[in-house]
Amino acid sequence: MIDPNAPPEVTIERQARIIDALVRRASRQHEVGDSAYALFQSAVTLQGQVWAKTRDLERTSSELEIARFDREQTQRRLTEALDAMEGGFALFNEGRLQVCNDLFKSILPDISARILPGLTVEDYFRALQTSRHLADPDRACRDLAEAIRGPAGGASMSFVLELQADRWFQISQQRTRSGNIILLQTEITDIVRKNRMEKDLLIDMQAHYLQAAFDHMSLGICTFSRAGEVTIRNGRFRELLGVPYTLVRDGTEFTTILRHIRDNRLVAEADIADIDHWPTELRHEGRLRKRLHHAGGRVLDLHVHLLPDRGFLVDIADVTLESRATELLEKRVRERTHELTEANRRLREQHEEQRRVEEELRLAKEEVEAAMSSKTRFLAAASHDLLQPVNAAKLLISTLAEMAEGTDMARLTDRLAGSFASMESLLHALLDISRLESTGSALTPTEFCLGTVMRSVVEDQAMVAAQKGLRLDMEPCSAWVRSDREYLTRSLRNLVVNAIQYTERGRVLVGCRRRGDRVVLQVWDTGIGILPADHARIFEEFARADNVPPGSGMGLGLSIVERTCRHLGHQLSVHSEPGRGSVFSIEIGTVLPRDDCPGATGPDLSNGEADLNLIVLIVENDPEVLFATTQKLESWGASVLAAGSTVEAVRLVDEIGMAPDVVLADYQLDGDDTGIAAIKALRAATGSHIPAIMITADQGDEVLRAGLTEDFTVLRKPVQLSRLRPLIDWKTRAPAPLSDESIA
Repeated sequence: MIDPNAPPEVTIERQARIIDALVRRASRQHEVGDSAYALFQSAVTLQGQVWAKTRDLERTSSELEIARFDREQTQRRLTEALDAMEGGFALFNEGRLQVCNDLFKSILPDISARILPGLTVEDYFRALQTSRHLADPDRACRDLAEAIRGPAGGASMSFVLELQADRWFQISQQRTRSGNIILLQTEITDIVRKNRMEKDLLIDMQAHYLQAAFDHMSLGICTFSRAGEVTIRNGRFRELLGVPYTLVRDGTEFTTILRHIRDNRLVAEADIADIDHWPTELRHEGRLRKRLHHAGGRVLDLHVHLLPDRGFLVDIADVTLESRATELLEKRVRERTHELTEANRRLREQHEEQRRVEEELRLAKEEVEAAMSSKTRFLAAASHDLLQPVNAAKLLISTLAEMAEGTDMARLTDRLAGSFASMESLLHALLDISRLESTGSALTPTEFCLGTVMRSVVEDQAMVAAQKGLRLDMEPCSAWVRSDREYLTRSLRNLVVNAIQYTERGRVLVGCRRRGDRVVLQVWDTGIGILPADHARIFEEFARADNVPPGSGMGLGLSIVERTCRHLGHQLSVHSEPGRGSVFSIEIGTVLPRDDCPGATGPDLSNGEADLNLIVLIVENDPEVLFATTQKLESWGASVLAAGSTVEAVRLVDEIGMAPDVVLADYQLDGDDTGIAAIKALRAATGSHIPAIMITADQGDEVLRAGLTEDFTVLRKPVQLSRLRPLIDWKTRAPAPLSDESIA
């Protein structure tokens, strides 16, 4: 019931209330009790409790007296300690003054009577604002107003208070952990006076150093006050201007110095014509710069700069040497400019002459290019007309050879066929070069199976290799590539033809190797090989290796291969050892393969010996070609219907009352008539999907795309008879596939 940590006054009060409660309880028991002994017993117990509480009360009173004495002693010691402090001290509890020392009150005697216990911190600062002893009331009021608002963050703050008689105090406000505020007044008069003395001494020393620096400068320096009077100057200033010593003493006005210079003509009159306006210009512009030519022959640069206190600094530099050097340099620049002007004039004349020559060269080049373009366009346009008689002659020679077989004319026809084959090869080479050089033609890359191209070339040259006693083999390839099918086929054919031509015994192998996302098409042979010095030269036009026997061609085949690969972006390379053979490689980028590779393991295009026994409809507008083709097919045992146009072909079919077994149509007929129209008309007239072969000298891709759309095979002129016979057998042996392959 009694807290041992409670103050003595609280403990005594609680004990008194307990004693009163016990007495009242004893009285009530006495009134209601019936037994005298019980009453006596209760009285004895009550008396013992009263005595115990009385002793506790006496002990507590004694402790209270001791505590009060200790508190008074502590208060007295605190007061003595505060009085012994050198500065003023005040403690504010809950924002009100609780205790302070006498020095805290006496700092400002006129407000000491207002410093009483209970005074708030804000009221104390307001009282300071009203003191008559403040040396700078405005500044002090600003600092005190900030103190009234309280320090930022509520931690602590301090400011300096200047009093009259050059006394200085620092007022510091601090907050204790319990939330009380302590104000400290520290007199810093001695510190301020000492700092002031050190500052004045430093300023004097700096002024001395500044003057010493001025005196040793090559520039003439002089400072003027706001009123325009001399304050600091060096001897060089007077020497450069040539004015008397008395004119640059302290207090001399700037206008007086200028007037002396003008009146005594110390400077060229043109340089100081506006000397009366210099002060005004300085005030408005903030600076002034003049070039002065002194009467003594010196050239001076005068610079005037406005200072922050509205005074100004004048510096004068002797630039005589610089001025003379500048004049000399300007003279040399003028001379050099004149020389450069003359040189520029001569260069312009040379440039005009060069431009005239370049214009003549450009015109000559355009004439040459026009002539070359005309030549290439002529050759490209005339390719059809050139190949038509070649195709007819080739068919007639083949027919003649078959008719002369076993007679004395056989050797003559063989030589005739060989000579014609050389002429045909040369014609093809010239046409290929013209197409590659023509500005109006472009290669058309497509995606196709490389094995188809390889097989067509190998089967085309198989008979030539067999006649020479060589093995011509091919490794199957199912890779799909992106290239120009026609020109890649011709490039491969040129490589195979060269391999057969320069190989006397052994074999020629056509194959491909995969290298990552590319495939390398290769032609191997066991021929005479190529010397290392000729590896690069053999790809030039009309160039042949040194070990090639005379009469082996014009040297255009490899040149065409190199041009084709360069235009298509294929890498062409050769590796050879003289006497052992060569390998030519064409590296081509691959594409995603299709489901199959038509032609890679395609039909057997071997030349059959049995009669065709077919009805073949030929649509050809050239009578010579039509006659030669008819003779050749009839020699193979076919029944031939010859027509010169689409209308005539439809009429012949109507006459026989049945569809032919196969149609051989030329692409370019008379007028607007074409082989495509003939094939469509015949299929429509007969109501059947007649197998068709388009024989054309056209080198464009439109025919190839039409063949894929209309389901016919394209065969280029002049016709390779070794391919025509098996192609007819293949087209008539089975139904035409959905996607046919054109054979170059």
